Amino acid sequence: MAIVVRLSEDAEPTVRTELMEQIPPIAIFLQENRSNFPVVLSEYLIPIVVRYLTDPNNQVRKSTQEVLLILLEQDLIFQYDIENTVCPILLQLSALDSDDEYKAEAVSIICKMASMLSKSTVERLLLPRFCELCGDGKLFQVRKVCAANFGDICRAVGQEATEKFLIPKFFELCSDAVWGMRKACAECFTAVSHSSSPEVRRTQLSPLFIRLVSDPCRWVRQAAFQSLGPFISTFANPSRAGLYLGEDGTLSIWPLTQDVDSGFASGSPTPRSGGNTSSASLTSSTKPVQMEPELPEEGTSAKTSNFSPISSSDGLTENPVESSVLAGAELTRLSPEASAFSKLSDINDLPISSHPGSDSWACPGNAEDLFNDFLYWRTPLPDISKDLELFLSEAEPQEDDCSRPKTVHNSCVARSEIQKVLESLQEHMLNDPDVQAQVQVLSAALRAAQLDSVNEPESKPTAGLNEVSISDSSSASDNQITLSASSSHNELSVARILQSTDAGEHRNGTSDHLDMDQRQDPTPLEENKSKIPDIIPQPLLDQYVSMTDPARAQTVDTDIATHCAYSLPGVALTLGRQNWHCLKDTYETLASDVQWKVRRTLAFSIHELAVILGDQLTAADLVPIFNGFLKDLDEVRIGVLKHLYDFLKLLHEDKRRDYLYQLQEFVVTDNSRNWRFRYELAEQLILILELYSPNDVYDYLMHIALKLCADKVSEVRWISFKLVVAILQKFYSNSESALGLNFIHELIIRFRHCSKWVGRQAFAFICQAVVSKECIPMDQFVEHLLPSLLSLASDPVPNVRVLLAKALRQVLLEKAYFRNAGNPHLEVVEETILALQSDRDQDVSFFATLEPKRRNTIDTTVLEKQN
Repeated sequence: MAIVVRLSEDAEPTVRTELMEQIPPIAIFLQENRSNFPVVLSEYLIPIVVRYLTDPNNQVRKSTQEVLLILLEQDLIFQYDIENTVCPILLQLSALDSDDEYKAEAVSIICKMASMLSKSTVERLLLPRFCELCGDGKLFQVRKVCAANFGDICRAVGQEATEKFLIPKFFELCSDAVWGMRKACAECFTAVSHSSSPEVRRTQLSPLFIRLVSDPCRWVRQAAFQSLGPFISTFANPSRAGLYLGEDGTLSIWPLTQDVDSGFASGSPTPRSGGNTSSASLTSSTKPVQMEPELPEEGTSAKTSNFSPISSSDGLTENPVESSVLAGAELTRLSPEASAFSKLSDINDLPISSHPGSDSWACPGNAEDLFNDFLYWRTPLPDISKDLELFLSEAEPQEDDCSRPKTVHNSCVARSEIQKVLESLQEHMLNDPDVQAQVQVLSAALRAAQLDSVNEPESKPTAGLNEVSISDSSSASDNQITLSASSSHNELSVARILQSTDAGEHRNGTSDHLDMDQRQDPTPLEENKSKIPDIIPQPLLDQYVSMTDPARAQTVDTDIATHCAYSLPGVALTLGRQNWHCLKDTYETLASDVQWKVRRTLAFSIHELAVILGDQLTAADLVPIFNGFLKDLDEVRIGVLKHLYDFLKLLHEDKRRDYLYQLQEFVVTDNSRNWRFRYELAEQLILILELYSPNDVYDYLMHIALKLCADKVSEVRWISFKLVVAILQKFYSNSESALGLNFIHELIIRFRHCSKWVGRQAFAFICQAVVSKECIPMDQFVEHLLPSLLSLASDPVPNVRVLLAKALRQVLLEKAYFRNAGNPHLEVVEETILALQSDRDQDVSFFATLEPKRRNTIDTTVLEKQN
């Protein structure tokens, strides 16, 4: 260390720079041997690093700054040294009266190291100086560094300090006279929003962002529009949307969700795919929920489930995990009025369990009410909780003006809507049991609505649903309470059926006269349909939707539509599937954009959007666009192809079968040299096999696989051979040995007797993979494939015999089936190996002699690819 100190004082800058670059590995050594050298780093090396931060040579300082960040990132510096040695020198260099060059460098280090230090250290030592530097009027470069790293500082200090100290400074930077400052603020806006509370995000940051979007400088507007979609996504509430992004970036279903549409088992506490969830949410439901998937609408009271009643009147807590623990994702997605109703019914123990269409309301304990075929097995109706609020507003008397005639008129409108839907369903009632059940629900709802209008003076309307207030519950009769509850319950069910019926009519191509009637006589629901519910501020959505306007491309950025397409899944996730109508037109406009990169962006994300929207909206709105992408340019088709399995698995079986005919179109590309397209197709087909029956695989996918096996490019052929093996495994795992046998005969004809040596080599590889994967029973293999495989020993091409030798020596003889001394096939296999060991080709004899235990030391894959 004495020598190191002497070197650090060398007059030659290159020596000092070289010395500095050696410090990180020395520090790691000292860390690993801390018991022997406990204070060497603190006493000798850290002082050198700190001194070099003020070195007159620029290269020495740059090297020192990098080393300091490495030491902090690797957690090699003691907390004491950080607070008493490193931070003081940085605060000294960043003082307002400090040298400009040193100040700019110190600010940059402070911003970068904030994420590596503890929250308390940053808040206590660095935050005051950072806030001071944000207002540095002398050097705009310092303010720009602060603006560019603002999000990192917010993340480091947390929400409370962000709102108390940083948001005011952020407002100042967003109004800075230098446009580069405002542009930097627009770029980090999303990170700042993540560190703010929902209230601050809505009331302060949203108006501020609108100012940046309307900034006079084009570069600021451009940056703001690029950040608009990500900023909107910070308003997302997983408990409201029912979905969340896992740590691996995959879209996962929120724990305890009841949404069977997205392929998630009812009541299961585990997310469908990757992503961490809190222990609280995982342990909140240890028993399976044995009730209907649509709990709040068609089934039991809150007491019959193991969900706790919602404790807040608004029904949506800020903490999504707490929200799901309290009430489950389905209850938290209800409107505030419905949540209040759930709370009220739990307090008063209202017996609201019932069959759809039943005139009498049964007790929750009745086993027949807890289960019936229709409620348990039916596909859940879509979540339209926000549309429901608008729908119910028709019959909601205002608190200040609740005149009797208006109430009667509104309830009549509601009944007329139900009547119209009933009439439209009559013609489908004979063939569809689902429709019959819906008709029963609507009929019961109509009767309840009529009774409700008769008894209206006796019930007190609150929060948009006909509830009995808690204070009046003692004086109200049980019949009145039950009737009120049933009315509210029915309206919720009716609104869902109205929504699903509308969607169903578009999907099935049947009459949509209901939509026409509503257009001719607009109701509050239709008038307000274009208005976004209270999820994100309306101006933000208006600006986002305007990104498809051609004028924006002229005045802001030619790539603005691409940015809109890129962030659309995040915006859709934030709004939830019940508000998809707000984005549908925008999505269709983007899907038909003249720029192929806009369509390509959508093609790469359509599978994620399908998860967000659920199967009904996917079938109605995404499938037509998906079909258009299939016929697009290869640059667009590849986006669909890369996630073909992810999209197809979300479709119903009948829809999925439609694509069997279209899969073979992927074999043809605009440019035959685009072999990676065909390679991707083979990879996707391996996954897609599980979605189709063995017969469908045999009739359609098998022929595509064989065609890919004959591809001109070896990479495509090798992945296709794995596809062939997967198809064989599909047949035999589903006990379709007849189909498997036919396929084997096809393989023997196409590959074993192929005139080209690459075909015969492929046969050896396929046989090797079949044995290795054990995808068919060994007795079937030795009977149908082994004789043809052994006959390759006399093949004139050494490359074929090499692969045969490896298949026999390294794979076949390793199987327990062949290690049995009494096996009648063992002798002929050993004879073939002996013949290959004396082969005239050096490589063949080598692999035939190679002991299996040594094979891991030889990379045979390279040889296969060379062949």
